[in-house]
Amino acid sequence: MIFHPLVLALLVASGLTGFLVLYASVFGVQILRRWDLRSGSELQLGLERKTYLISTLLAFVFTTELLSLFLFVFTADALHTFFVGAMCAAGTLNVNGFGYPTLILKVGNFVLAGIWLILNTADIRGYDYPLTKKKYGLLLVLTPLILAETVLQTAFFLKMRPDITTSCCGSLFGTSGKTLAADLASLPVPIMKAALGASLILTLAAGIFFLLKGRGGYLLAGLSGLNLVVSLLAILSFISIYFYELPSHHCPFCILQGSYHFAGYPIYLAVLGGGICGLGVGALNPFRTTSSLAAVIPPLQRKLALAAVVSVLVFAALVGWRLAASNLALP
Repeated sequence: MIFHPLVLALLVASGLTGFLVLYASVFGVQILRRWDLRSGSELQLGLERKTYLISTLLAFVFTTELLSLFLFVFTADALHTFFVGAMCAAGTLNVNGFGYPTLILKVGNFVLAGIWLILNTADIRGYDYPLTKKKYGLLLVLTPLILAETVLQTAFFLKMRPDITTSCCGSLFGTSGKTLAADLASLPVPIMKAALGASLILTLAAGIFFLLKGRGGYLLAGLSGLNLVVSLLAILSFISIYFYELPSHHCPFCILQGSYHFAGYPIYLAVLGGGICGLGVGALNPFRTTSSLAAVIPPLQRKLALAAVVSVLVFAALVGWRLAASNLALP
């Protein structure tokens, strides 16, 4: 299993990512302790020269981190044929105790890495790099999480055994199960439909208001984060069953398969991308009055708000189309 090309790609990428963020975090400690643009010392000049390289390197690393989430899920789905009982990525992730913790960490790191990239984009456009300490502070938060992800992912792949009988997605996400996933899948459909509708409308309204007025950045960020959570719960609760046209099949992974035209990928990309862009608007909001960023942050926030609005609309269109086209009729 360890020699599968996709597994090797993930292990190599995670190993390099872990090493590079650890190296960068050591430099980040120096930045937090010694960075002072008012100083013309040799140490400060050295830090300024080095931060250009480190920031570029981290931008590549965190972009790779974003892509690795989708590659990890795709790999888990591709490997399900090796395990008795597995029908999709859900069964593969359940072959040992490291699969789902790795996935949860990857989703969390996906969001944090996206916010870091947004801060970095703003920082490199300011003539005095005013967000340098902020982004390296976030890096120090991200580093142990990425290292933990690297360890868990490695353990997940190393402890895979083809003779293991795993659980299918029906038992993991079935409403009669006694797991947390089963409890979430059994959330009442009418309530979840109302919650999703309200969440989408409020997030769209906040995004449009920000685009028109340039205000309400924190509101948009809060609603985007809430919409991210509600949308993921809605996929598990009722959106998935309209794809399968089976009221008992709540698997959030089967929609990623070719038999469903890989529809899950644009859906999850819209949910996660919209969440990051909306949260990014809020992350930049405290620095709107920074002199070197006064002409940088407002247009960048507008682009992020527009991306968040478009992502919400894409998600709503994909889900609305499926609900309208499905042959499933719920009471």
